[in-house]
Order: sequence, then C-alpha cells, then structure tokens
Amino acid sequence: MARKALLVIDMLNDFVDPRGALYCGESARAIIPAVRRIMEDFTRQGHLIVLVKDAHRSDDPEFRLFPPHAVRGTWGGEVIPELPMPQDALIVEKTRYSAFFGTDLEGTLKKYAPEEVWVVGVCTSICVMDTVGDLRNRDYAVIVPSEAVADFDPEFHAFALKRMERVYGAAVR
Repeated sequence: MARKALLVIDMLNDFVDPRGALYCGESARAIIPAVRRIMEDFTRQGHLIVLVKDAHRSDDPEFRLFPPHAVRGTWGGEVIPELPMPQDALIVEKTRYSAFFGTDLEGTLKKYAPEEVWVVGVCTSICVMDTVGDLRNRDYAVIVPSEAVADFDPEFHAFALKRMERVYGAAVR
C-alpha cells in the first residue's frame, strides 16, 4: 500500500459554518461528508493526516483583502465539529494561502515521505490551489478529490481544478 498524507485545508467555522466571517456557501457544506469519509479512510489505514488551519493575528495584513477571519483562538478559527479529530492528526497553523509559507509542513512531509499527498478543503482557488502548487514544486504526487474541495465562486473553483490538473499535474478525481 502506498504511503499517503492527507492535508485538510481550512475546514474551519469561519469558512464552512453559515455564521462564519468568510462563509464559502453551501458548496462548502456539501463537501463535509466527502472530507469526513476520506479522513476516516486515512485514519483506518494509518496514514498521516494534517489539519491545516488559518490562524491569523487580529491585525493580520490579509484583512486588507478579506474581512477578519480565523483569528487564532476564536470560534471561527476552529475545525468544524462535523469532522472527526483523529488522535494522531497533526495541526499546522498558517497565516498565508499556502500551507508551506512560514510553517513546518515541509519538514513534516520530508520525515513522513509520502508517495501521494491528498488535498481536501476550502477554498479551491486560494489556499487549496496555492498549497497544491507548492506540493508540486516539491515533486509530490498530488491527488485532489473534486467532491472534497469547494470555493466561494463556481467559476474560480472550476478554473482552479483545471489549473491544478493541467499546469501543476495534480490528479483531480
């Protein structure tokens, strides 16, 4: 069996709950069962699961582009309760779009040495796509299950899936 890692990107209250500051809409709610199923499969098979979370300061410069969201230590920055929290899941807190920027994700993946990295979560055209690009720049084989990613904008979502497949060489399923 191939050694795999799963990156669960920003499945946080502020993005996935209708009361969230940067709610991605019903498309984000719709992916919860697929994300949960994939997480359960990875847990059952003993693969690495990394929960990647926005964890902003209250004065983060990103708030010039987007409303304040996922501030560290707030309800909005917590993983939605509908997802299982595997005991051995790692948590990577990020302050930019890519899960690699300013984090220890690269070292974690080097130690684990996965043959495939699966990426699920929100937003397809921002944090998911930027993380997939950085994975491919590090020569990881990347799988993006289309039923487990969502975006604010259906056109951006479709574009991001095409870009990840055609430009980055990710397997979009």
